Amino acid sequence: MPNTELNDESIFYTNSDGKIETIPVGPLGLVPLKGCDMLAKKVDKYLVQWRNEKESEHKSNIIFTGYERDSYIVPSTISRFGSGEAKGTIDASIRGGDLYLMVDVCNYSLTYSLFGMTNHMSPDDHFQDLKRIIGAVGGKARRINVIMPFLYEGRQLLRLARESLDCATALQELARMGVDNLITFEAHDPRVQNAIPFKGFETVQPIYQFIKALLKSQPDIAVDSTHMMVISPDEGGMKRAVHFSNMLGLDMGMFYTRRDYSIFVEGVNPVIDIEFLGSCVEGKDMLIIDDMISSGRTVLEAAKQLKARKAGRIFICSTFGLFTNGFAKFDEYYEKGLIDRLFTTNLVYQSAELLSKPYYVNVDMSKYIALIIDNLNHDASLSALLTPADRLNKLLDEHKKKIG
Repeated sequence: MPNTELNDESIFYTNSDGKIETIPVGPLGLVPLKGCDMLAKKVDKYLVQWRNEKESEHKSNIIFTGYERDSYIVPSTISRFGSGEAKGTIDASIRGGDLYLMVDVCNYSLTYSLFGMTNHMSPDDHFQDLKRIIGAVGGKARRINVIMPFLYEGRQLLRLARESLDCATALQELARMGVDNLITFEAHDPRVQNAIPFKGFETVQPIYQFIKALLKSQPDIAVDSTHMMVISPDEGGMKRAVHFSNMLGLDMGMFYTRRDYSIFVEGVNPVIDIEFLGSCVEGKDMLIIDDMISSGRTVLEAAKQLKARKAGRIFICSTFGLFTNGFAKFDEYYEKGLIDRLFTTNLVYQSAELLSKPYYVNVDMSKYIALIIDNLNHDASLSALLTPADRLNKLLDEHKKKIG
Protein backbone atom coordinates (compact mmCIF):
# COMPACT_ATOMS: atom_id res chain seq x y z
CA MET A 1 0.00 0.00 0.00
CA PRO A 2 1.68 3.27 -1.10
CA ASN A 3 2.41 5.80 1.60
CA THR A 4 -0.11 8.67 1.39
CA GLU A 5 2.68 11.05 2.38
CA LEU A 6 3.90 10.83 -1.20
CA ASN A 7 0.68 12.30 -2.60
CA ASP A 8 1.74 15.93 -2.19
CA GLU A 9 4.90 15.43 -4.23
CA SER A 10 5.30 13.83 -7.66
CA ILE A 11 8.19 12.00 -9.26
CA PHE A 12 8.76 14.32 -12.18
CA TYR A 13 10.50 11.99 -14.62
CA THR A 14 7.60 9.48 -14.63
CA ASN A 15 4.44 9.70 -16.70
CA SER A 16 0.92 10.08 -15.32
CA ASP A 17 0.71 6.31 -14.66
CA GLY A 18 3.83 6.42 -12.45
CA LYS A 19 5.87 4.42 -14.96
CA ILE A 20 9.55 5.15 -15.54
CA GLU A 21 10.24 6.86 -18.87
CA THR A 22 14.02 7.38 -18.72
CA ILE A 23 16.93 5.17 -17.71
CA PRO A 24 19.26 6.07 -14.82
CA VAL A 25 22.66 7.61 -15.47
CA GLY A 26 24.21 4.84 -13.39
CA PRO A 27 23.61 2.84 -10.21
CA LEU A 28 22.64 5.32 -7.50
CA GLY A 29 24.94 5.75 -4.51
CA LEU A 30 24.60 8.07 -1.51
CA VAL A 31 27.92 8.84 0.17
CA PRO A 32 27.24 10.83 3.35
CA LEU A 33 30.26 12.26 5.12
CA LYS A 34 30.42 12.08 8.87
CA GLY A 35 28.02 14.61 10.34
CA CYS A 36 25.48 14.22 7.54
CA ASP A 37 24.47 10.66 8.42
CA MET A 38 21.06 11.44 9.94
CA LEU A 39 19.88 13.50 6.98
CA ALA A 40 21.22 10.90 4.53
CA LYS A 41 19.32 8.08 6.26
CA LYS A 42 16.06 9.98 5.86
CA VAL A 43 16.82 10.65 2.19
CA ASP A 44 17.72 7.00 1.68
CA LYS A 45 14.43 5.87 3.23
CA TYR A 46 12.42 7.88 0.68
CA LEU A 47 14.50 6.61 -2.26
CA VAL A 48 14.13 2.98 -1.21
CA GLN A 49 10.36 3.35 -0.81
CA TRP A 50 9.80 5.16 -4.10
CA ARG A 51 11.90 2.84 -6.20
CA ASN A 52 10.24 -0.25 -4.80
CA GLU A 53 6.82 1.20 -5.63
CA LYS A 54 7.53 2.40 -9.19
CA GLU A 55 6.35 0.35 -12.12
CA SER A 56 8.40 -0.43 -15.22
CA GLU A 57 8.50 -3.36 -17.60
CA HIS A 58 12.24 -2.66 -17.95
CA LYS A 59 13.17 -3.11 -14.28
CA SER A 60 14.53 -6.57 -15.06
CA ASN A 61 16.75 -5.15 -17.82
CA ILE A 62 20.50 -5.10 -17.20
CA ILE A 63 20.40 -1.29 -17.45
CA PHE A 64 18.39 -1.24 -14.20
CA THR A 65 20.77 -3.50 -12.29
CA GLY A 66 20.84 -2.34 -8.68
CA TYR A 67 17.85 -0.03 -9.20
CA GLU A 68 15.95 -1.51 -6.25
CA ARG A 69 17.99 -1.90 -3.07
CA ASP A 70 17.47 -2.06 0.65
CA SER A 71 19.75 0.98 0.95
CA TYR A 72 21.62 3.28 -1.44
CA ILE A 73 24.11 4.46 1.16
CA VAL A 74 27.72 3.72 0.27
CA PRO A 75 29.83 3.47 3.45
CA SER A 76 32.94 5.61 3.68
CA THR A 77 35.53 6.27 6.36
CA ILE A 78 37.82 9.13 7.31
CA SER A 79 40.78 7.76 9.26
CA ARG A 80 43.03 10.13 11.19
CA PHE A 81 46.58 9.69 12.36
CA GLY A 82 47.84 10.99 15.68
CA SER A 83 49.25 14.07 13.95
CA GLY A 84 45.77 15.08 12.79
CA GLU A 85 46.42 14.09 9.17
CA ALA A 86 43.81 11.90 7.52
CA LYS A 87 42.82 9.71 4.60
CA GLY A 88 39.48 8.88 3.00
CA THR A 89 38.29 5.37 2.16
CA ILE A 90 35.20 4.15 0.32
CA ASP A 91 34.19 0.77 1.70
CA ALA A 92 32.17 -0.60 -1.25
CA SER A 93 32.34 -0.82 -5.04
CA ILE A 94 31.33 2.39 -6.82
CA ARG A 95 32.52 1.57 -10.36
CA GLY A 96 30.16 3.08 -12.93
CA GLY A 97 27.97 4.60 -10.22
CA ASP A 98 26.13 7.91 -10.07
CA LEU A 99 27.39 9.15 -6.70
CA TYR A 100 25.86 11.83 -4.47
CA LEU A 101 28.25 13.00 -1.77
CA MET A 102 26.48 14.77 1.11
CA VAL A 103 28.40 17.09 3.41
CA ASP A 104 27.44 19.49 6.22
CA VAL A 105 30.35 21.91 6.52
CA CYS A 106 28.68 23.60 9.51
CA ASN A 107 28.59 20.58 11.82
CA TYR A 108 30.74 21.85 14.66
CA SER A 109 29.73 19.01 17.00
CA LEU A 110 32.24 16.57 15.49
CA THR A 111 35.71 16.25 16.98
CA TYR A 112 39.02 14.61 16.16
CA SER A 113 42.26 14.00 18.01
CA LEU A 114 45.28 16.21 17.38
CA PHE A 115 48.46 15.38 19.33
CA GLY A 116 46.31 14.00 22.13
CA MET A 117 44.05 17.06 22.20
CA THR A 118 40.41 17.22 21.09
CA ASN A 119 39.65 19.52 18.16
CA HIS A 120 36.19 20.50 16.92
CA MET A 121 35.81 20.22 13.15
CA SER A 122 35.61 23.50 11.24
CA PRO A 123 34.20 24.06 7.74
CA ASP A 124 37.78 23.75 6.47
CA ASP A 125 38.06 20.28 8.01
CA HIS A 126 34.79 19.15 6.44
CA PHE A 127 35.83 20.46 3.03
CA GLN A 128 39.14 18.61 3.24
CA ASP A 129 37.27 15.40 4.13
CA LEU A 130 35.02 15.91 1.10
CA LYS A 131 38.07 16.13 -1.13
CA ARG A 132 39.51 13.00 0.49
CA ILE A 133 36.38 11.00 -0.37
CA ILE A 134 36.38 12.37 -3.93
CA GLY A 135 40.01 11.28 -4.13
CA ALA A 136 39.05 7.81 -2.91
CA VAL A 137 36.58 7.50 -5.82
CA GLY A 138 39.65 7.53 -8.02
CA GLY A 139 37.79 8.22 -11.27
CA LYS A 140 35.86 4.92 -11.08
CA ALA A 141 32.37 6.46 -10.81
CA ARG A 142 30.42 7.52 -13.88
CA ARG A 143 29.41 10.81 -12.29
CA ILE A 144 30.13 12.66 -9.04
CA ASN A 145 27.54 15.02 -7.58
CA VAL A 146 28.03 16.99 -4.37
CA ILE A 147 25.12 18.03 -2.16
CA MET A 148 26.48 20.79 0.05
CA PRO A 149 23.47 22.58 1.59
CA PHE A 150 25.55 25.37 3.17
CA LEU A 151 27.97 26.48 0.45
CA TYR A 152 31.52 26.32 1.77
CA GLU A 153 33.01 29.84 2.10
CA GLY A 154 29.83 31.19 0.51
CA ARG A 155 30.11 34.37 2.54
CA GLN A 156 33.57 35.11 1.11
CA LEU A 157 32.66 35.38 -2.55
CA LEU A 158 33.77 38.86 -3.59
CA ARG A 159 36.52 41.33 -2.85
CA LEU A 160 35.92 44.42 -0.77
CA ALA A 161 39.65 44.98 -0.25
CA ARG A 162 42.84 42.97 -0.86
CA GLU A 163 41.11 39.69 0.03
CA SER A 164 40.99 36.07 -1.02
CA LEU A 165 38.13 34.64 -3.09
CA ASP A 166 37.70 31.44 -1.13
CA CYS A 167 34.33 30.26 -2.47
CA ALA A 168 35.34 30.57 -6.12
CA THR A 169 38.64 28.82 -5.39
CA ALA A 170 36.84 25.95 -3.63
CA LEU A 171 34.37 25.48 -6.49
CA GLN A 172 37.16 25.40 -9.05
CA GLU A 173 39.03 22.85 -6.96
CA LEU A 174 35.99 20.55 -6.86
CA ALA A 175 35.53 20.93 -10.61
CA ARG A 176 39.17 19.96 -11.24
CA MET A 177 38.69 16.87 -9.06
CA GLY A 178 35.85 15.65 -11.30
CA VAL A 179 32.66 16.91 -9.64
CA ASP A 180 29.95 17.26 -12.31
CA ASN A 181 27.10 18.84 -10.32
CA LEU A 182 26.91 20.80 -7.09
CA ILE A 183 23.56 21.23 -5.32
CA THR A 184 23.42 23.89 -2.64
CA PHE A 185 20.68 25.82 -0.83
CA GLU A 186 20.32 29.58 -0.59
CA ALA A 187 23.78 30.47 -1.89
CA HIS A 188 24.66 33.86 -0.40
CA ASP A 189 25.16 35.12 -3.96
CA PRO A 190 24.34 32.66 -6.80
CA ARG A 191 26.66 34.56 -9.15
CA VAL A 192 29.55 32.66 -7.61
CA GLN A 193 28.64 29.85 -10.04
CA ASN A 194 30.45 31.91 -12.70
CA ALA A 195 33.64 30.41 -11.25
CA ILE A 196 32.65 27.02 -12.76
CA PRO A 197 30.60 27.89 -15.89
CA PHE A 198 30.87 24.41 -17.44
CA LYS A 199 29.68 22.47 -14.39
CA GLY A 200 26.21 22.02 -12.99
CA PHE A 201 25.41 24.40 -10.12
CA GLU A 202 21.94 24.59 -8.56
CA THR A 203 21.02 26.83 -5.64
CA VAL A 204 17.66 25.89 -4.15
CA GLN A 205 15.20 28.03 -2.21
CA PRO A 206 13.00 25.92 0.11
CA ILE A 207 9.98 28.22 -0.04
CA TYR A 208 7.46 25.38 -0.41
CA GLN A 209 8.82 23.55 2.64
CA PHE A 210 8.76 26.73 4.76
CA ILE A 211 5.17 27.56 3.87
CA LYS A 212 4.09 23.98 4.40
CA ALA A 213 5.65 24.01 7.89
CA LEU A 214 4.14 27.43 8.66
CA LEU A 215 0.61 26.35 7.71
CA LYS A 216 0.95 23.14 9.70
CA SER A 217 2.15 24.92 12.86
CA GLN A 218 -0.25 27.88 12.48
CA PRO A 219 -3.47 26.44 11.00
CA ASP A 220 -5.37 29.71 11.55
CA ILE A 221 -2.98 31.94 9.60
CA ALA A 222 -4.37 33.90 6.63
CA VAL A 223 -1.94 34.11 3.72
CA ASP A 224 -3.14 37.23 1.92
CA SER A 225 -2.00 40.84 1.58
CA THR A 226 -4.61 42.06 4.08
CA HIS A 227 -3.31 39.93 6.94
CA MET A 228 0.32 39.17 6.15
CA MET A 229 3.59 40.68 4.85
CA VAL A 230 7.00 39.37 3.84
CA ILE A 231 9.94 41.21 5.40
CA SER A 232 13.59 41.33 4.42
CA PRO A 233 15.69 42.15 7.51
CA ASP A 234 18.33 43.91 5.40
CA GLU A 235 18.97 45.13 1.87
CA GLY A 236 21.06 42.05 1.02
CA GLY A 237 18.05 39.76 1.32
CA MET A 238 15.66 41.90 -0.72
CA LYS A 239 15.75 39.65 -3.80
CA ARG A 240 14.91 36.63 -1.64
CA ALA A 241 11.98 38.46 0.00
CA VAL A 242 10.71 39.65 -3.40
CA HIS A 243 10.68 36.03 -4.58
CA PHE A 244 8.72 34.91 -1.51
CA SER A 245 6.23 37.78 -1.74
CA ASN A 246 5.61 37.19 -5.45
CA MET A 247 5.10 33.47 -4.94
CA LEU A 248 2.66 34.10 -2.08
CA GLY A 249 0.95 37.19 -3.49
CA LEU A 250 1.91 39.34 -0.49
CA ASP A 251 3.28 42.85 0.01
CA MET A 252 6.92 43.20 0.95
CA GLY A 253 8.85 45.45 3.30
CA MET A 254 12.53 45.74 4.10
CA PHE A 255 14.90 47.25 6.61
CA TYR A 256 17.76 49.37 5.39
CA THR A 257 20.79 49.19 7.65
CA ARG A 258 23.17 52.12 7.88
CA ARG A 259 26.63 50.95 8.91
CA ASP A 260 29.95 52.52 9.80
CA TYR A 261 32.24 51.09 7.12
CA SER A 262 35.33 52.73 8.59
CA ILE A 263 35.70 50.15 11.40
CA PHE A 264 35.10 46.46 12.15
CA VAL A 265 33.69 45.05 15.38
CA GLU A 266 33.75 41.26 15.74
CA GLY A 267 34.28 40.94 11.99
CA VAL A 268 31.40 43.18 10.90
CA ASN A 269 30.78 46.89 10.40
CA PRO A 270 28.73 48.25 13.34
CA VAL A 271 25.17 49.45 12.75
CA ILE A 272 24.45 53.18 13.00
CA ASP A 273 20.71 53.14 12.36
CA ILE A 274 17.93 50.99 10.87
CA GLU A 275 15.12 52.33 8.69
CA PHE A 276 12.02 50.57 7.37
CA LEU A 277 10.80 50.77 3.78
CA GLY A 278 7.27 49.46 3.15
CA SER A 279 3.57 49.87 3.80
CA CYS A 280 1.80 49.83 7.17
CA VAL A 281 2.44 46.67 9.19
CA GLU A 282 -0.05 47.30 12.00
CA GLY A 283 -2.04 44.19 12.92
CA LYS A 284 -0.49 42.04 10.20
CA ASP A 285 1.45 38.80 10.64
CA MET A 286 5.08 39.24 9.61
CA LEU A 287 7.16 36.63 7.77
CA ILE A 288 10.83 37.59 8.17
CA ILE A 289 12.93 35.82 5.52
CA ASP A 290 16.70 35.34 5.69
CA ASP A 291 19.21 32.85 4.31
CA MET A 292 21.02 32.23 7.59
CA ILE A 293 20.96 33.06 11.27
CA SER A 294 24.48 33.48 12.60
CA SER A 295 24.29 35.59 15.74
CA GLY A 296 20.63 36.43 15.00
CA ARG A 297 21.18 40.12 15.52
CA THR A 298 19.66 41.16 12.16
CA VAL A 299 16.40 39.19 12.34
CA LEU A 300 15.86 39.97 16.03
CA GLU A 301 16.32 43.69 15.45
CA ALA A 302 13.84 43.49 12.58
CA ALA A 303 11.34 41.72 14.86
CA LYS A 304 11.79 44.39 17.54
CA GLN A 305 11.29 47.21 15.02
CA LEU A 306 8.16 45.56 13.60
CA LYS A 307 6.62 45.10 17.04
CA ALA A 308 7.30 48.77 17.75
CA ARG A 309 5.21 49.48 14.64
CA LYS A 310 2.36 47.37 16.12
CA ALA A 311 2.80 44.34 13.90
CA GLY A 312 0.93 41.13 14.73
CA ARG A 313 2.66 37.77 15.05
CA ILE A 314 6.31 37.49 14.03
CA PHE A 315 7.50 34.38 12.19
CA ILE A 316 11.20 34.05 11.32
CA CYS A 317 12.18 31.72 8.46
CA SER A 318 15.86 31.04 7.86
CA THR A 319 17.32 28.19 5.82
CA PHE A 320 20.38 27.80 8.03
CA GLY A 321 20.24 28.18 11.78
CA LEU A 322 23.84 28.46 13.00
CA PHE A 323 23.18 30.31 16.29
CA THR A 324 26.84 31.15 16.84
CA ASN A 325 26.02 33.23 19.93
CA GLY A 326 23.63 30.73 21.49
CA PHE A 327 19.91 31.07 22.18
CA ALA A 328 19.71 33.52 25.08
CA LYS A 329 18.51 36.43 22.92
CA PHE A 330 15.93 34.29 21.13
CA ASP A 331 14.63 33.03 24.47
CA GLU A 332 14.37 36.62 25.73
CA TYR A 333 12.53 37.84 22.62
CA TYR A 334 10.11 34.91 22.78
CA GLU A 335 9.34 35.52 26.45
CA LYS A 336 8.73 39.21 25.72
CA GLY A 337 6.39 38.32 22.85
CA LEU A 338 8.63 39.87 20.19
CA ILE A 339 8.81 36.61 18.18
CA ASP A 340 6.26 33.81 17.91
CA ARG A 341 7.90 31.06 15.85
CA LEU A 342 11.34 30.36 14.44
CA PHE A 343 11.69 28.07 11.41
CA THR A 344 15.02 26.66 10.22
CA THR A 345 15.84 23.53 8.23
CA ASN A 346 17.72 20.35 9.08
CA LEU A 347 20.20 21.06 6.28
CA VAL A 348 22.81 21.90 8.93
CA TYR A 349 23.51 20.48 12.38
CA GLN A 350 20.75 21.05 14.93
CA SER A 351 21.63 20.81 18.61
CA ALA A 352 19.36 19.07 21.11
CA GLU A 353 18.95 22.43 22.84
CA LEU A 354 17.60 24.04 19.68
CA LEU A 355 15.15 21.20 19.04
CA SER A 356 13.78 21.57 22.58
CA LYS A 357 12.87 25.26 22.26
CA PRO A 358 9.10 25.90 22.49
CA TYR A 359 9.21 28.47 19.70
CA TYR A 360 11.29 26.37 17.29
CA VAL A 361 9.85 24.52 14.27
CA ASN A 362 12.09 22.10 12.36
CA VAL A 363 11.65 22.15 8.58
CA ASP A 364 12.62 18.70 7.30
CA MET A 365 14.28 18.84 3.87
CA SER A 366 15.02 15.13 3.41
CA LYS A 367 12.09 14.46 1.08
CA TYR A 368 13.00 17.41 -1.14
CA ILE A 369 16.61 16.28 -1.39
CA ALA A 370 15.45 12.75 -2.25
CA LEU A 371 13.31 14.15 -5.08
CA ILE A 372 16.26 16.14 -6.46
CA ILE A 373 18.53 13.08 -6.34
CA ASP A 374 15.91 10.81 -7.90
CA ASN A 375 15.36 13.22 -10.79
CA LEU A 376 19.06 13.88 -11.37
CA ASN A 377 19.80 10.16 -11.44
CA HIS A 378 17.42 9.94 -14.41
CA ASP A 379 18.79 13.13 -16.01
CA ALA A 380 15.33 14.65 -15.68
CA SER A 381 14.47 18.33 -15.47
CA LEU A 382 14.57 20.02 -12.06
CA SER A 383 12.58 23.08 -13.12
CA ALA A 384 9.33 22.01 -11.46
CA LEU A 385 11.22 21.28 -8.23
CA LEU A 386 13.25 24.49 -8.15
CA THR A 387 10.22 26.70 -8.93
CA PRO A 388 7.29 24.92 -7.24
CA ALA A 389 4.60 27.46 -8.17
CA ASP A 390 1.94 24.85 -8.96
CA ARG A 391 2.47 22.86 -5.77
CA LEU A 392 2.57 26.03 -3.68
CA ASN A 393 -0.68 27.35 -5.20
CA LYS A 394 -2.35 24.01 -4.56
CA LEU A 395 -1.16 24.05 -0.95
CA LEU A 396 -2.44 27.60 -0.40
CA ASP A 397 -5.80 26.85 -2.05
CA GLU A 398 -6.31 23.85 0.24
CA HIS A 399 -5.40 25.96 3.28
CA LYS A 400 -7.85 28.75 2.31
CA LYS A 401 -10.67 26.19 2.05
CA LYS A 402 -9.85 24.90 5.56
CA ILE A 403 -9.97 28.31 7.21
CA GLY A 404 -12.97 29.41 5.15
